Amino acid sequence: MTTIAVTGSEGFIASHLVEMLVREGHHVRAMVQYNSFSSFGWLETVGPEILDHVDIRLGDVRDHRSVDELAEGADVICHLAALIAIPYSYQAPESYLATNAGGTLNVLEAARRHGTRRVIHTSTSEVYGTAMSVPISEEHRLQGQSPYSASKIAADKLAESYHLSFDLPVTTIRPFNTYGPRQSARAVVPTTISQIAAGKREISLGSQDPTRDFNFVSDTVAAFLSLVEADDDVLGRTFNCGSGTEISIGELVCLIGEVMGHDVTVAVDPQRIRPAGSEVMRLVCDNSALKAASSWKPVVTIEEGLALTAEWFCDPTNLARYKVDQYNV
Repeated sequence: MTTIAVTGSEGFIASHLVEMLVREGHHVRAMVQYNSFSSFGWLETVGPEILDHVDIRLGDVRDHRSVDELAEGADVICHLAALIAIPYSYQAPESYLATNAGGTLNVLEAARRHGTRRVIHTSTSEVYGTAMSVPISEEHRLQGQSPYSASKIAADKLAESYHLSFDLPVTTIRPFNTYGPRQSARAVVPTTISQIAAGKREISLGSQDPTRDFNFVSDTVAAFLSLVEADDDVLGRTFNCGSGTEISIGELVCLIGEVMGHDVTVAVDPQRIRPAGSEVMRLVCDNSALKAASSWKPVVTIEEGLALTAEWFCDPTNLARYKVDQYNV
């Protein structure tokens, strides 16, 4: 049994990853950010058949001692802990640098000290900025169009430097827009679905013109697993993870309405609009490198994924966890 440490495990993607790793027979050591409520985040919604095989550790990636204890004896580290909301990065850029870059540095140092066999570092498609060419390959230039994306570029370059400087066995996965059950309502899919599920037919959104490449969460976590299990030729490399298709935000909202059986209109909420120079207008993934290097390929269509996500949000217990009338930064 392989011991896999996961940072950010209380979050959206990482909680799904913890489930998949346990089902695949791995022992999971899950770091949950310390809080005075003793909350395990989304892991609290996972059944005992999963949690009985998870060693939960309260800590913080910004604290090198927490990370060092997490890494000791782990065969693999999947590093997903990050501050992710782009709008909040305009308000608190220092926090993003401390968590996303500083936290990554702590993970890399801990892996180096303990001789960790493999580190999977999580990037984001936001590091590319607005596409200069499509589909976007891993060779596309990086551009920090928000403090969030800049902090993630810094983290990616730290991971690259530790591989080149110390031969650290690190692989970077660069997910495009992942969506699905448990996602924060700050993102377009859950905010649209949750508003419709709560009875609204006029949906508050920002700009409808940007295009994105949406990938269902089970496909994203399957990509993580494929890199955990892949041959060593993935080490030192970066891999895009996306569906390879794009859709505008306006078209997406219409599709969600169709999937949920409701006609909806959009009201533009000014506080949801990014500064003009910070808005990323087009993202679409070239996923050929990941498919060639591993067993991975996306299998969930956008229609299937939206239906599964809508079904989850329409459960009153799940919907009650969201503040539908409040803009989530």
